[in-house]
Amino acid sequence: MSKIYSPLKNILALPTSKGVEFIDTNRIIRIEAKSNYSKLYFDNGKSLLVAKVLSWFEGKLSADQFVRTHRTHFINKSFISFFKISTSKIELVTGEWIDVSRRKKHFFSTMMLNCTGRVETL
Repeated sequence: MSKIYSPLKNILALPTSKGVEFIDTNRIIRIEAKSNYSKLYFDNGKSLLVAKVLSWFEGKLSADQFVRTHRTHFINKSFISFFKISTSKIELVTGEWIDVSRRKKHFFSTMMLNCTGRVETL
């Protein structure tokens, strides 16, 4: 299938089994890899499973808005509330804890200190 682009900012045109669904990227909390599928979690509590790998979303979504934390997660930065260095986990505003890979641990501690100052070092 060819690439589908939307002329609207922060809108992702996502091919699904029913057609093309237009998603407001500001409403995506996180995207989780599930083998050759990805599960999108939204701020209204709903989720959507699509036949796209996580790297596809990395190519479509802004690095200013989203960050890859681990091989299984791609997270919207605006939904990050806390980073706990000792366990290498990020807390989202939903209360969920997401793993951060060892090689990205330093990046996240620096990012969180620069953005919010909310990093626990113990």
